[in-house]
Amino acid sequence: VKVEESGGGLVQPGGSLRLSCAASGWTMDWYAIAWFRQAPGKLREEVGCIASRDGFTHYIDPVKGRFTISGDNAKNTVYLQMDSLKPEDTAVYSCAAKYPWYGSSCIDEQIEYDSWGQGTQVTVSS
Repeated sequence: VKVEESGGGLVQPGGSLRLSCAASGWTMDWYAIAWFRQAPGKLREEVGCIASRDGFTHYIDPVKGRFTISGDNAKNTVYLQMDSLKPEDTAVYSCAAKYPWYGSSCIDEQIEYDSWGQGTQVTVSS
């Protein structure tokens, strides 16, 4: 079970980016995938997650209404669409996967995820 992120970069405040979390070595059917971010000098925090069973998604309050997580099983990829970006969104973003996962909600503990990507840098600055 392996995942890899892509799509990071530099964007101006108010702009958008779409990050991808591509799976390899397994088929995205029953899974839970979460997006995390870590800014310099801060702890890693979970941004949001998706559970494939019912398409359940969850987001932390600072990104609600701005970020959207979706999955494309045909492409074996989960996306993090980030709109109305703010400088405080600047961080290294990583995805983590739990496979298989048959739960109707996301995973509570980070330690339960099987696979982590290396991360992709997102910088929001004018």
